[in-house]
Amino acid sequence: MPDVFNWQIGRNMAYEYEANRPQRQVAWVFDTNKCIACQTCTISCKQTWTWGQGQEYMLWNNVETKPYGFFPTGWDVRLLQMLGPGGWKDGIYQGKTVFESATSDERVKGWQPESEHWAYPNVGEDEPAGATDRGTYVPSIPHDVWFFYLARICNHCTYPACLAACPRQAIYKRPEDGIVLVDQARCRGYQECVTACPYKKVMFNNVSGTSEKCIGCYPKIEQGEQTQCVTSCIGRIRFAGFISPPGKVDEKNPIDYLVKVRKLPFLRQMFGDGVDAAIETYKKTKDDPSLLGLQMLMGATPKIIHQFKVEKETAYGYDADGKELVNVPLREPTFIRKYFDDANNVYLHNIT
Repeated sequence: MPDVFNWQIGRNMAYEYEANRPQRQVAWVFDTNKCIACQTCTISCKQTWTWGQGQEYMLWNNVETKPYGFFPTGWDVRLLQMLGPGGWKDGIYQGKTVFESATSDERVKGWQPESEHWAYPNVGEDEPAGATDRGTYVPSIPHDVWFFYLARICNHCTYPACLAACPRQAIYKRPEDGIVLVDQARCRGYQECVTACPYKKVMFNNVSGTSEKCIGCYPKIEQGEQTQCVTSCIGRIRFAGFISPPGKVDEKNPIDYLVKVRKLPFLRQMFGDGVDAAIETYKKTKDDPSLLGLQMLMGATPKIIHQFKVEKETAYGYDADGKELVNVPLREPTFIRKYFDDANNVYLHNIT
């Protein structure tokens, strides 16, 4: 296998093909702290892309309740058990990747779900870890009883496991934007991609006999629009845009600023040892105008924001040509309603 540099784990790793970076790489940032699991993104995606025969069980976008929610069931813990422990040292991942763990008869270490694993998209919903006695008062965070919502899509990986595993070379990464697609004409339904994908975002259509996956809403991306799951999110937790190549940072690019400057895209289980610093940074958002401004820009426009700035308590978003798309205040005004309106002799609050 060729040696390629994986900036996310801080070292070279083995991969099936030579490194071949796209002209630009599409990327998403989710603010999991604001997600309420309303599933509007899930339904929006499904109504747009997976309403056909054989797609009934397909959820290219879904929102899970962690730690007990999975779709398909156990998709992450099963693979983690196969890979074994993997620690970090000085920002470098010490464990093996799915490519390095593969045996001689496989390209990628993976797990193939059975049909029943796809049958419970809402397993573990709102189910917390831990328990308390009746009447217990929880005074502070963190505490022993917890859960959080994890919104999931295909990651359109830099080094896709699905692409590496396909014996037909039916999966490719678009050079113009890095979106990973399945060539339906070449696919023969071997499902090696389903086995290989660590996130189980490649799914098999039993009617067509081919694999299918999230297409990154590429018709919208081509028009400068953010993806369907982003624009439908009522919690405004999502950003879609483009991330700069490794070693390059554009501080005016929203994705770069969040990922590379403020380093916020972390969950400890999956993304390494940067999570604690990211949490502390997130907690200080209210005192950080640039970070606060970016969060206010989330969901403020359906267009892709290529550049941003924060000036005089206002955040501005711009397109690729520098044209202003949107501006939002950092803080919304607060109006306190009077308890009783003397002029109209009426209560303005519920008095029952």
